[in-house]
Amino acid sequence: MSAPDPTVQAMIEGRRADTGRRRQRVLTALAQAAKDGSETSVTAIARRAGVDRTFLYRHRDLLARIHAQAAEPATAPGGHGPAVSRASLKSDLAAADARSARLAAQVRRLEARLSEVLGEQVWREAGIGGPDDTEQLKARITTLEQQTIDLELNLQERDDDLAAARAANRELMAQLNRQADRAPGSLG
Repeated sequence: MSAPDPTVQAMIEGRRADTGRRRQRVLTALAQAAKDGSETSVTAIARRAGVDRTFLYRHRDLLARIHAQAAEPATAPGGHGPAVSRASLKSDLAAADARSARLAAQVRRLEARLSEVLGEQVWREAGIGGPDDTEQLKARITTLEQQTIDLELNLQERDDDLAAARAANRELMAQLNRQADRAPGSLG
């Protein structure tokens, strides 16, 4: 194995040094935020430390520290007790639960979509090929059109049967009314 190129090695070392400086700025920003009770969020700490938020997301230990510090109740000026109320903490918890539920639903949708895409890719790469969606849809349309026609005919037959039953009912009622009118002792 050959020795690494000195230029490449210098670039690697420079990158490590830069990362170390940025990490230190983040830690200092966290300590200052804890000291003065200012906002402790990824955006606020990134802004205060002069780093990009993606830097914090790439360094999970720093991100965990930010989240841990943000989870602790801030103290009131002078360091005497929490500056937040129990109700505000409950509200924050409810909002976090709702966000968690939304994210879980989004993860499920994304997993389902990924599964579909990967399945289609496997079909194509295997050379088997998926079913022709157009032909399937045309066949389904034809089937549904035939079912619609059958249902419309069925409905028409029932309408005709109902009309005939109503006519027979009217005729029977008319006969009963005539017999009642002719019966002895009727008032008519």
